[in-house]
Amino acid sequence: MTGIEIVELLVSASHRLAGRPADGPADGPRDESVTAVQVRRGLGLVGDRYYGRPAHKDASVTLMAAEHLPRHIDPAVGLRHTRRNVLLRGVDIDAFVGSTIALDGPAGPVAFAVNRPARPCAWMDVTVGPGAQRALRGKGGVRCTPLSDGVLILGPTRFSVLDAPAPQD
Repeated sequence: MTGIEIVELLVSASHRLAGRPADGPADGPRDESVTAVQVRRGLGLVGDRYYGRPAHKDASVTLMAAEHLPRHIDPAVGLRHTRRNVLLRGVDIDAFVGSTIALDGPAGPVAFAVNRPARPCAWMDVTVGPGAQRALRGKGGVRCTPLSDGVLILGPTRFSVLDAPAPQD
């Protein structure tokens, strides 16, 4: 197990990046950043826009590495800009596509299937700044399915790989 940190959590009830990026994001509540969030197996984060939506079953939670944020474009960039849910420091989460992982914090472990990359879109150039979409290619986070119920809390947590894909020859 590896010690990492959950540095930011975002639960957004509304989809603010809809339509054309040139029109800008819709206004949203300022209380999207939370200190703890309930996770439900197969459903996502309680209160989030993708919670329980069949079309997002395999992508209801998005994890991202803080080290990959394009701070050279905007030093204040965070989850409100990237629209990811969980910001982790200390692990290159993008390297774990196809794996089953666990985040084990003060409230106990929560397991996730890491299904696919979260590809950055043109909105990144609007919400973060010009060049952000390109800067996030290959490191925009990962789309996951929660495999257990639990609670994620800001602060130190342990990261473990429960199952990894077989190496390819």
